[in-house]
Amino acid sequence: MPLIRIDVVEGRRGPEELRLLADTVQEVVLDVFAAPPGDRYQVITEHKPGQLICEDTGLGIERTDDLVVLQVFQQGRSDEQKRALYAGLCRRLGEATALAPGDLVVSVVGNTRADWSFGLGRAQFLDGDL
Repeated sequence: MPLIRIDVVEGRRGPEELRLLADTVQEVVLDVFAAPPGDRYQVITEHKPGQLICEDTGLGIERTDDLVVLQVFQQGRSDEQKRALYAGLCRRLGEATALAPGDLVVSVVGNTRADWSFGLGRAQFLDGDL
C-alpha cells in the first residue's frame, strides 16, 4: 500500500488530465508493486510556476514546465521492483499523457509497518487488522 505524492506545475494539466495521470500511476503501482486493488492513497499538489524546481543533477536531462515529481512511500520493495517502477511509470505516462521522459522525477521512500495509521488513531499493521 504505497502513499503517492504527485506534484505538478499549476495550470499545465486540467482536472481530467490530472485524473488520467493519477490513474496511470495507480495502474503501474498495481502491476509492479503488486499492491492490492483497493489500496489507493494519492495526494496531488499543484505548484505555481517557478515553485517546482528540479535541476538535471549534471545528467543533461532537459526539463519543461510539464514536470511531474512523484514520491512513493512504501515498504518492502526490492531494487528490481523499484527499477521496474521507474521504467513502467516513464513508459506508461508517456503513452497515456504524452509526458516526456525528462519531465518525470520519481523518489521511492522506504518505511516500516509501524509507520502507518489508516485512521481511527490506530496502527492497523501492528494491531493485526492488516
